[in-house]
Amino acid sequence: MSLPDCVERQTGASPEWTLLWLHGLGADGHDFEPIVPELVRPGWPALRFVFPHAPVRPVTINGGLPMRAWYDIRDLSIEQRADEAGVRESMARVEALLAREAERGVPASRVVLAGFSQGGAVALAAGLRREAGLAGIVALSTYLPLAASTAAESTPAGRATPVFMAHGLHDPVVPYALGERSRDVLRHLGLSVDWHRYPMPHSVCAEEVRDLGDWLQARFDRAG
Repeated sequence: MSLPDCVERQTGASPEWTLLWLHGLGADGHDFEPIVPELVRPGWPALRFVFPHAPVRPVTINGGLPMRAWYDIRDLSIEQRADEAGVRESMARVEALLAREAERGVPASRVVLAGFSQGGAVALAAGLRREAGLAGIVALSTYLPLAASTAAESTPAGRATPVFMAHGLHDPVVPYALGERSRDVLRHLGLSVDWHRYPMPHSVCAEEVRDLGDWLQARFDRAG
C-alpha cells in the first residue's frame, strides 16, 4: 500500500509522539491543520501532526462525482454507509503510515490515531484491529463501522486502547444516537471510552478541543 500524501506539522525537533489525524468526507489534510496551535500546550513533548489526504474517488451520495473520501457512502441511511472494501483499504493506508512513524522513531505506543466523521470511523476500525496497541484513539462526530465484525476481529491490544469520543447533540449528519450506540458497543467490548457531548452540529467546538487537550495530557503523563 502506497503512502498517501500528507500535511505535516511539528511542534519541536525530534518528535517523540505522533498524532495521525484523518479528515472527514470531502475535506483534505489541511482541514484540521488549524487545530495544532489551539490544542498544543506548554510543556508537552515534541509532537508530529500527520494529516493525510484521502484519495479522490467517486462517492455515490455525491451523484457519483469524485471527491476525497476514505470510503464510499452509498446510502443516506447512516447504518448503511460503510463500504467495507473501502474501509479496509483505508485501514491499510493507516497501517502504512504507522509503519513509517515507527521507521522515524515513534512506536505505536506513542501514536494517537484521530479522525473526524468518516476519518474517525476509519480510526476506530483500524485502531481496534492492531496487534501493537496505540497510545489512544480519538473519534470525533463519528460512528463504529464494520460493527458486526468488530468483536471477532478486535485484538487484545485494540481493546486495551483508550478512546476519546465526542459528538454534537444536534448533529444532522451522524445522528447523536448512533454515536451513543457506537460508544456502547465499544464499552461492551471492554474498551475505556471517555465520552463527551456538546450543543453543536456536525463540527468541533472550543470546549471539545480543551477536553481533548486534557485527555492527551493524561496520555503523556501516563507514559512519563
